[in-house]
Amino acid sequence: MIFNKNIKRFKNKKLDAFTMFELLVAMAIIGILSALAVPEFLPLIGKSKAQEAKLQLRHVLMLEKQYFYVDSKYTTNLEDIGFEQAKLVTADGNANYKIEITDASVNSFTARATAVADFDGDGQFNVWQITADEKLKEVTPD
Repeated sequence: MIFNKNIKRFKNKKLDAFTMFELLVAMAIIGILSALAVPEFLPLIGKSKAQEAKLQLRHVLMLEKQYFYVDSKYTTNLEDIGFEQAKLVTADGNANYKIEITDASVNSFTARATAVADFDGDGQFNVWQITADEKLKEVTPD
């Protein structure tokens, strides 16, 4: 009985709320602001993903130096140094860079990390390189 009385009392009372038009205007403003903000963050996304390449190349450098101390030469085979490439994002993995040793000799080596995705959509893939003398540089910026 009490429940029925409360329903009748609230049935005729008008509640304060936003109109559909006000909600649409607010959503349009949020959409415009986010469209303006996203291009500003694209370079930051590329820089954060480049950290992966730098870390992986430094790891390859450490493994190559350990291999050199034992065998007195560098190798082009990642398996020889014990490096395991994580699954790439193009193959249902989470690695953004493909790691490879492009050149190796008795005295030096060159390892390269090539992006498997174009982070900023400009058609260029980011490439980083490291050498035996610990020179890490960005070969192709993205």
